[in-house]
Amino acid sequence: MKIPKSITVGKKQYDVKIIKKMMREGMMGSTNYKEKVIQVATHSNVYGTRFKKEEISDTFWHELTHAILKDMGSDLENNESFVSAFSKRLNNAILSARF
Repeated sequence: MKIPKSITVGKKQYDVKIIKKMMREGMMGSTNYKEKVIQVATHSNVYGTRFKKEEISDTFWHELTHAILKDMGSDLENNESFVSAFSKRLNNAILSARF
């Protein structure tokens, strides 16, 4: 899946940055609402190994789900269990799509 360079959520445009590794251990991505930036890592900051394409796209959808829920004013924005479950299903659905 091709990751966009920017994406609009509500009235906010987020820049999407593909970076090698996240600063915080164990993280694969992050969303900065103030700076309007979504970061997606390509490599593990624990093992140094490259993530699979599916893991990278899943991370993008995960972070975008956070941004969408924040824009909606939903309490689910802080619910990692919900965000992970939803974004994993969204990623799988998109990857299975045939045009």
